[in-house]
Amino acid sequence: MTHSNQQNSPPPDTKRQNTSVSPSLSGTNTEPTISPLSASEASTRLKQAVEAVSKKLFDKQPQIRLAFACLLAEGHLLIEDRPGLGKTTLALAMAQALGLDHKRIQFTSDMLPSDILGVSIYHRENEQFVFHKGPIFTQLLLADELNRGTPRTQSALLEAMAERQVSVDGTTWPLQKPFFVIGTQNPLDESGTFPLPDSQLDRFSLSISLGYPSRAAEKRLYQPEHLLAMKQPLEPVLNGADLLTAQRLAAKVHAEETLVDYLQDLLLASREHSDIITGLSPRAGLALFRVAQALAFLDQRHYLVPEDVQDAFVPVARHRLASRSGQHKGEQLARGILHNTPLR
Repeated sequence: MTHSNQQNSPPPDTKRQNTSVSPSLSGTNTEPTISPLSASEASTRLKQAVEAVSKKLFDKQPQIRLAFACLLAEGHLLIEDRPGLGKTTLALAMAQALGLDHKRIQFTSDMLPSDILGVSIYHRENEQFVFHKGPIFTQLLLADELNRGTPRTQSALLEAMAERQVSVDGTTWPLQKPFFVIGTQNPLDESGTFPLPDSQLDRFSLSISLGYPSRAAEKRLYQPEHLLAMKQPLEPVLNGADLLTAQRLAAKVHAEETLVDYLQDLLLASREHSDIITGLSPRAGLALFRVAQALAFLDQRHYLVPEDVQDAFVPVARHRLASRSGQHKGEQLARGILHNTPLR
């Protein structure tokens, strides 16, 4: 999407394809050098990163572990929760612990796609359009309150999430690697929200809900030492190159054929369920497999066990399943499928 001031509008014969990128951004390296980390060292450092983030977000170890597994699986994470429960804290702490460049976009109903992707501005002095990159050009993007943006603005994320690139004015710009989106959405019963379409929900590998803290964990929030610690950034345990190496290593985790059959049985059960409108897609199946691999890698294993698939299934499926009767939530449907599908 192009914005230009009326007084700087180009002459009629100016070619739109004569476009350059802002000098400050033209040299951005989209992929760091691969790190020589071993599988054991990579999983150990990731475990340290999980523990570091857990010091910022009390009592949420399972959700933090799933968030790291999602990143390790080269997916994107959706957090569905009420405001004020730690979604932004989780995103910032992950970026700090992993040494990633990060940005935050606060979605509003008047936001435009160019506010996310960037804008081409005509420069009369050199008679060309210069593309100024938007906040999506980062490694970890927090898309906060995503469902407060209009469908048109929400769709600006689709290509970036799927292809790791954006297209503006006929030019394709690659994104940095790794690239990880954490999208948050408020409950749909709140005013001023626009439901995310199925095509966008399916781009999120898994979804989690942080929920309220326990009484003991919430009491710790008020202690002076914690308030001071919250202001201090975490020391990075890894960097972008280390994370790319870990992602490649996690993708090599071995799965026995019986576990692949079990995974497919779960997918088939969702497709044959009488109360589910649309069953899980092959993309969802691939996300389930990759997240299960990532969970195994975080546990320092080079092979899958049934618990990896089971731990990944509900977070992968809950935001993708809708009840035909309207009597069940996606998480209830997913847990029912998991309970009723035996491991052969």
